[in-house]
Amino acid sequence: MKTDTLFYQLFNTFHTLLFELIERPIAEAEGYEFSSVEVKEKAFRFDGIFSPKAKDKPIYLIEVQFQQKEDFYWEYLSEIYLYLNQYRPAQEWQAIAIFARRSYEPEPRSHVREMLDCQRIRRVYLEDLLDRETDSFAIGIIQLILSSESQAVRLARQLGEKIEQENNTEIQEQVLELIETVLVYKFPKLGRQEIEAMFTYSDLKQTRVYQEAREEGEQRGEQRGLKLGEQRGLVKGQATMLLRMLGRKFGQITPSLRGKVNKLSAKQLENLAEALFDLETIADLNNWLKTKGKGN
Repeated sequence: MKTDTLFYQLFNTFHTLLFELIERPIAEAEGYEFSSVEVKEKAFRFDGIFSPKAKDKPIYLIEVQFQQKEDFYWEYLSEIYLYLNQYRPAQEWQAIAIFARRSYEPEPRSHVREMLDCQRIRRVYLEDLLDRETDSFAIGIIQLILSSESQAVRLARQLGEKIEQENNTEIQEQVLELIETVLVYKFPKLGRQEIEAMFTYSDLKQTRVYQEAREEGEQRGEQRGLKLGEQRGLVKGQATMLLRMLGRKFGQITPSLRGKVNKLSAKQLENLAEALFDLETIADLNNWLKTKGKGN
């Protein structure tokens, strides 16, 4: 499972998640910006950095580990000190090492243990969250990531039921997208239709985004014919949602690409949604639009 990408999405979506994991007040998340920063030399890259705007708050340097790696602390310390030398931040810093399970952490040597004892490096073990009762969507996604295949579908459906009560449609979309991403990684041998049968797009179409698109289509239909108006409204809603998903995956989408997506038919938008998780780069998206986004 590509946990680096998943946790980047999680931290980017839920800016309070780090503070939940290190058991700090959620209010402390105010004033932080999240990013992934490359450190030169050997092209080290942190899994995430929370940078405060204020100088009296610490920078959090995050590394997530989902497998055993004996040289974990050597590489982590290298990243930390290269970052400090290159960026020379004015703020204090704290490193957060997030292990999926305790067994994945190598035995810390004496110089690392000193940093652990003084809390310069703080450890979080995600397995401790497995049995926690929580209303946090972010923690729920982590529980889904760590769950067994036999538990995953049940947890995904429970999260789906909770998200139905959420009033923020953007959060609804983001959580549903993350749930589907986890299921795709967790069940790599299953086809798209089988994944959808478990959870995904049938539920997604019940969110306010689709409902509002349908209502918009109905309103247009009163003026131009109900059937035609509804179809156009739905297509517009699908395109808007897909552009948001593409923006979260690839960053800013150029006006040219945005225009190409907006011109896709309902069937093409559905096909692009299915292909989304197989597209790794903007170049892949361009190639898809050139080869499969033509015609109706």
